[in-house]
Amino acid sequence: MKNVTIYSTPSCHFCHLAKDFFKEKNIAYTEHDVASDLEKRKEMMEKSGQMGVPVIIIGDELIVGFDKTKIANLLGL
Repeated sequence: MKNVTIYSTPSCHFCHLAKDFFKEKNIAYTEHDVASDLEKRKEMMEKSGQMGVPVIIIGDELIVGFDKTKIANLLGL
């Protein structure tokens, strides 16, 4: 299984959709709350080049936003 990381904020609707999707599919993920963790916010901005959330990393692939089809394809679902 590929490593899954999500950079999110508590008020982000699409972040909640992504996390619900991972839970529904039993996908383990690491979450970073970039609203409160300034180091992780900086890391996310360096990787994605922007402030928008969610930023999801699956293996070596970076996705900005909740693109369910792309996420499912990267996870082999």
